[in-house]
Amino acid sequence: MSLAKYIKEIACGTDRATDLSEEDAHDLFAVLLDGGATDLELGAVLAALRLKTESLSEMLGFHRAMSERVHAMAAPEGRCKPLVIGTYNGARDGPNLLPLLALMLRRLGIPVLLHGTLEGSGRVASAYILRELGVMPCISIAHAQKALQEEGFAFVPTATLSPGMANLLALRNRLGVRNVAHNLVKVLDPFQGEGVKVVSATHPLHREKLEVFLNAAGIEAMLLKSTEGEPFANPRQRPRMVHFRDGTASTLFEEEAAPSRGAVGLPERDAAATAHWIRLALEGKVPVPHPIVNQLACCLFASGYTEDMNQAKAIAAVEAGGLATAAARGRQNAAID
Repeated sequence: MSLAKYIKEIACGTDRATDLSEEDAHDLFAVLLDGGATDLELGAVLAALRLKTESLSEMLGFHRAMSERVHAMAAPEGRCKPLVIGTYNGARDGPNLLPLLALMLRRLGIPVLLHGTLEGSGRVASAYILRELGVMPCISIAHAQKALQEEGFAFVPTATLSPGMANLLALRNRLGVRNVAHNLVKVLDPFQGEGVKVVSATHPLHREKLEVFLNAAGIEAMLLKSTEGEPFANPRQRPRMVHFRDGTASTLFEEEAAPSRGAVGLPERDAAATAHWIRLALEGKVPVPHPIVNQLACCLFASGYTEDMNQAKAIAAVEAGGLATAAARGRQNAAID
């Protein structure tokens, strides 16, 4: 299939380029995911889209094509919707605390499917930290389904869920820049709309475009500002957190005006140190930063663990308070000894 007609529309410069219709965008992305484009065509399309930036109609079409090519999984039985969280950046400066959030959710009985890359490309990927914590990636959909059903948690490489998306993501190393797949993979959902996506974006303009897309697509998700590209709340300053459901957006937490004074004693950024600190946090030996506790409350509400946000806040506070109490008790015992 020749992609010339699509390239003519989107590769005419920022002033003359036109947006593809949703149907054309769907058909184009289907070809890219199925490996039907030559290297020349693939590079032309991805470069043109990056320069032009994707329109809403294009994102809707791309999303539909991606969703048709994601291996389906069954949502675990229970009253809570599974949370689907992508991890594709890793930590460069501070600690990557996404595994902490995921494991706190698992402990409360909320199913979590973490998907992403196995390599950090110089950063500390969640996969590295999970490996230190004894959590290995699932090697097949059956393996992921079993882990999710029995343990309430699964880490699945992108290539296992969607080989086509993994191939497009891998082009970053060859081209030197990201492409549209990096935006779309944030809302990948093997549960065919039954999962709640936890998504993030760093730049305000990207978050605004993502808000419009989530509303238009009717995707249930929680959106926040990225921490070094990862979808967990900055432990030093809580970002705004917004819940999307049925085309309606609700702000669950506003952004903090100033950095938090409570984010002390955070670990070094390397995987072993972060994993050790996460173990201590889960054992109640170090306090969990309150922005992470706030995000935990948002996840409780979004997953259906509770239908009331105030109740979700209370449960998250009790969970964190229990950890803090355990930490204080441990310090007291150490002093006595």
